[in-house]
Amino acid sequence: MRVALFTDTLGDVNGVCRFLRTLAHYALAADRSLAILTSTHMDTAGIPGVHNIPPRLAVRVPRYPQLQVALPPVRRLWSLVRSLRPDAVHVSTPGPVGLVGRWAARRLGVPVLGTYHTDFPAYAARLYGADAAGDAALALARWFYAPFDRVLSRSAAFAPRLGELGLPRARRGVLPVGIDLAAFAPEHRDERVWAALSLADRSIVRVLCCGRVSVEKNLPMLADLWPAVRARAGNAGIDARLIVVGDGPYLPALRRRLAGHGAVFTGFRHGTDLSALYAGADLLAFPSTTDTLGQAVLEAQASGLPALVSAAGGPAGVVLDGRTGLVIRREADWPAALLALILDPARRRAMGAAAASHAGAFGFEPLFHAFWAEHAAAVAARRPAISAPATIEPKPPGALRSVIAAAGRAREHA
Repeated sequence: MRVALFTDTLGDVNGVCRFLRTLAHYALAADRSLAILTSTHMDTAGIPGVHNIPPRLAVRVPRYPQLQVALPPVRRLWSLVRSLRPDAVHVSTPGPVGLVGRWAARRLGVPVLGTYHTDFPAYAARLYGADAAGDAALALARWFYAPFDRVLSRSAAFAPRLGELGLPRARRGVLPVGIDLAAFAPEHRDERVWAALSLADRSIVRVLCCGRVSVEKNLPMLADLWPAVRARAGNAGIDARLIVVGDGPYLPALRRRLAGHGAVFTGFRHGTDLSALYAGADLLAFPSTTDTLGQAVLEAQASGLPALVSAAGGPAGVVLDGRTGLVIRREADWPAALLALILDPARRRAMGAAAASHAGAFGFEPLFHAFWAEHAAAVAARRPAISAPATIEPKPPGALRSVIAAAGRAREHA
């Protein structure tokens, strides 16, 4: 079986990219025919099976200049996928490249599957501060995924969201939770990484916050509570530091808000540096309420860190509340929960050991086999792609106009 996977994001540093890179390496090791098609100016070297066709145009996302929307050369992508003769197409992102994949599957008469990595409607509403943007993004997502044979969620906790896309239960699935356990483990601890950040003193409590630095990750809430939490820890004789790993549109504001409050900003980190940061920190603070899984939460637990997460979204489903971290149900409870772990090293160590043991069950191999089996089943069924229901409105041009209008209104009031 040959699978062609289309993605708009691959060279970026985010959980989706790490998932796709790991998927590619597992496909190579298992001798599976997986071709990854993308169109980006970013570096995709070292990823097996990648076909990167430079885009005709790449434009920055409003309010998110670190992200680009690339407009691919459709004819070249079509010629390439036709030459690959896939038995199934997988669409990883609902962007321009993903749209080409969706169209190509229909032209080739092969099943099309997708993974709902990112809850774009929720992100649009939070990022642009407008419900209209979220509503338009949801309408567009419903239209985009309507003809898919199967759409997969990254976590059981987030699977109900697929129902809001208008997909019948028979066309919804859930992938097993999985990460690359070789890349994230306690033994990757390396104090040289911390010495370079002037944080080598082990009396410092290192609170890690890892991921995209954007408002949809609920970071304004963390910025609100951190100064008081750090001050109270200081009154108890504890020097707590917040280490922010990543980049994004909210970074300048976060720097300003946390200036003088013990925050350290590392920028993007990947590879051994990222593994060492996880393994050498003391706990993870992950306040997002919109993540479908929370890859950073899995990586942190595998590295031996207790994780503090919000009850909303996928991360709550991979944390054992009170054992491998804390699942916080109200924003008002975040300061006390965070301070309690900062002040209790014995509890942190016990939770960290339990977290590493818990994450040991989340190897990537079962996820890969489940991913491949979903495509094999769709190929075996060989049923035609399902036409979009007539009730799904608006059509793409109207939805896009709504998104643009909402973004414009948000900019005017920013």
